[in-house]
Amino acid sequence: MASFRNNSEALISEFLLICFPNYQTWQHWLSLPLSLLFLLAMGANATLLITIRMEPSLHEPMYYLLSLLSLLDIVLCLTVIPKVLAIFWFDRKSISFSACFLQMFVMNSFLTMESCTFMVMAYDRYVAICKPLQYPSIITDQFVARAAIFIISRNAFFSLPVPILSARLKYCAQNIIKNCICTNLSVSKLSCDDITFNKLYQLVAGWTLLGSDLILIVLSYSFIFHVVLRIKAEGAIAKALSTCGSHFILILFFSTVLLVLVITNLAREKIPPDVPILLNILHHLIPPALNPIVYGVRTKEIKQGIQNLLRRL
Repeated sequence: MASFRNNSEALISEFLLICFPNYQTWQHWLSLPLSLLFLLAMGANATLLITIRMEPSLHEPMYYLLSLLSLLDIVLCLTVIPKVLAIFWFDRKSISFSACFLQMFVMNSFLTMESCTFMVMAYDRYVAICKPLQYPSIITDQFVARAAIFIISRNAFFSLPVPILSARLKYCAQNIIKNCICTNLSVSKLSCDDITFNKLYQLVAGWTLLGSDLILIVLSYSFIFHVVLRIKAEGAIAKALSTCGSHFILILFFSTVLLVLVITNLAREKIPPDVPILLNILHHLIPPALNPIVYGVRTKEIKQGIQNLLRRL
């Protein structure tokens, strides 16, 4: 990340993260629930990954995709939450240029990677319900490997310009970021350069990636519901819907939290500025904590795998 550094380093060598600038006392109250949610997210995702790795019956493409989602959740949590807690507990507000822009890259790329993973999982459920006889030949281990390469490369490629554009700006005045994390807008607005292109690129790239994923997810579930409604066998509809229920719940929750975050940022002038900051933190924490729990509770094979894992301990 050394290449990210620009001529402005002679003037400013680091940023200061000021969480909740208007309500500093929030930090003490929030540190405990955030710590518990962080431990829950780490523990639940680690348990899910170990269970899928150790249980032979879970060595299937659907669970490999779920493993990828858990890995993305873990990286997102580790990128954001430890630094937030360090600010809350030890008042370690400083962050170097390289660390700030690296955090910015991981947050932007891994968020869209999660969205893309949900899209691939929706396609997996589409094939399972709409083309069940062809499922073993379409959704293979090779398909998952190619999908993983696509997910990582597409989103890393389109997200990389975001921190690069911010790093090339000249920071010749303030170095205080009124946020707990290095978001593109929070950082770039400190620059004395024109940031119109930065804002435009993130807007276009973000909505193109997330929007295309959402459209494909909606199309997949439209085909699924169309096929399910034509099934006349007793109990077949409930059985078909149960195979994609967990995935649908997670997509709905992911989209809802993201939508609330977008709305609060658009209405920033009408709400306290600390609210979007809190929602941004929770968006990097609550979905990673809930994803493995929802699948663990609703998927019989995973519950059985966890029970088998506990018996071995």
